[in-house]
Amino acid sequence: MSQEQMTVPASHGGAFRMRAGQHVLIENTYGNQVTDLWALAAADVFETSSLDHTRSVNSNIFFANGMTLMSSRRRPMLTMVADSGAVRHDTLLCPCSRELYRELGCAEDHRSCSDNFHEALSTLDLALPFTPASLNLFMNVPVAPDGSVDRLPPATVAGDTVVLRAEMDLVLVLSACPQDVTPINGTARTPRDIAVRLHDTNPAEVTS
Repeated sequence: MSQEQMTVPASHGGAFRMRAGQHVLIENTYGNQVTDLWALAAADVFETSSLDHTRSVNSNIFFANGMTLMSSRRRPMLTMVADSGAVRHDTLLCPCSRELYRELGCAEDHRSCSDNFHEALSTLDLALPFTPASLNLFMNVPVAPDGSVDRLPPATVAGDTVVLRAEMDLVLVLSACPQDVTPINGTARTPRDIAVRLHDTNPAEVTS
């Protein structure tokens, strides 16, 4: 089984090209690290992952195993085929930004998922003039009956993984969220690395 292994450093981002049929395994190495995820069609990067179409197609405000991330043209991009933590991943909150950290009283140069998205794209000589909404893997955002949301530490443990299958040729962008003010990355409020492995086949189906 062919595979390629990478690390996305804490508070930074990474961009990876995927072929249709390839799988990506994303490991929450320390158990408490949220990973913001975007997908862009390889043929046209202006066709981006769309959380509103994703919620519509899956008829759910959360993202879970078996669901598909849809594009802004309502085409399948990534399907989650395994989730060791069996959690509900967030589709509601925006990727953090300089403006958000300014509201939280942080320095102007505080890293953010929005900046990580554009920095990561630039490593592939790609650019977009806007920041799409992100799929927030491992983020624990419960929704109350009155519609209010909370921001809790991840309900995952060290070594939990998700596996997603590419449904088209695409660019995958990941951000190891830099949030260190709220407990969204755990009560220690310390961003951590995430591990990323690209596989030609589903690694969840391989037994030792």
